[in-house]
Amino acid sequence: MDQDNNSEDESVGPSEDPSDEELPGVPAGISDGDAMELLWQLRSERRQSSPELPETVTRLTAPDGSLLYLVGTAHFSDSSKQDVATMIRAVQPDVVVVELCQYRVSMLKMDEITLLREAKDINLDKVQQAIKQNGLMSGLMQILLLKVSAHITEQLGMAPGGEFREAFKEAGQVPFCKFHLGDRPIPVTFKRAIAALSLWQKARLAWGLCFLSDPISKEDVEKCKQKDLLEQTMSEMIGEFPALHQTIVAERDIYLTHTLRQATRCVEAPRTAQKVPAVVVGVVGMGHVPGIESNWDKQLNINEIMSVAPPSRFGWVLRTVIKGVVAGVLGYACYRAGGSLGRALLSSPTVLSLLETLQPPAALSQQ
Repeated sequence: MDQDNNSEDESVGPSEDPSDEELPGVPAGISDGDAMELLWQLRSERRQSSPELPETVTRLTAPDGSLLYLVGTAHFSDSSKQDVATMIRAVQPDVVVVELCQYRVSMLKMDEITLLREAKDINLDKVQQAIKQNGLMSGLMQILLLKVSAHITEQLGMAPGGEFREAFKEAGQVPFCKFHLGDRPIPVTFKRAIAALSLWQKARLAWGLCFLSDPISKEDVEKCKQKDLLEQTMSEMIGEFPALHQTIVAERDIYLTHTLRQATRCVEAPRTAQKVPAVVVGVVGMGHVPGIESNWDKQLNINEIMSVAPPSRFGWVLRTVIKGVVAGVLGYACYRAGGSLGRALLSSPTVLSLLETLQPPAALSQQ
């Protein structure tokens, strides 16, 4: 059974009341009710009932007759941006849902130059923020994945998430269109992924991410939209890290299906308040499309994929050892550098934050 979540609370961007916006085709001086009805008619006239679908788009139908146009994208692809814009303009949706959570929503409003600079710049502040937000192991893994993203960004000269920014921009041009964030919060995903890996798997994954330097081209990115090649890549990943595939891909397939089904609910027409089937455009990575299709008609429970196991005794011991090493290195630095410099180092916000991050959980520290 589907469990209600707050996906509808995670709406951003375009106004839900088109009467507050200056849109073409609305005469000045008419009442709000008349303006809303006029915009509703205008959108209905623009909406194509049987649009020509790009190869990357899958059409799914909800039990109440609502329609979902699921756009599978490659995250560094110009043609994916075009597919998104084409579908939103063609179907004039009631809702646009993107594969983002509240922790990554800032990329929607940042310009390409800023995003390029941010993606390439992995500094101490980002490391500190990732560890503070996700914990030590999950935070370090996030930094390694950011390094991979920075490598691709540098190779291609383009910032990630262009298809989501395109969806955000196009949704703002459609009357009555809501914009929803459909992905599971990234801290939950990282923590569940790290908890599912053995110590040896964590080491192998970290090693592979640290030394990833293979060149990548725009042609390589476009190949990610080819389903046969994608299935081959996924099967290789499952064979190498099955637990990682389960938490990062399969579980998020379930969560995305849930939020997309929440979005495909009947909407009310202005004035009459009559319920009519909704039209929704979903924008997700191509790797999630098969999972969403297979889960679409299933009963889902997202509660079991939202929990994070408490730290193990081994995790507490590891934190304690690392904290001791950090304290020992700092102590030795103080001894070698002198008292005043040592005190300054120990009182710096970065060092204090790192030591605070490595504190054992309250329940364990009281034992």
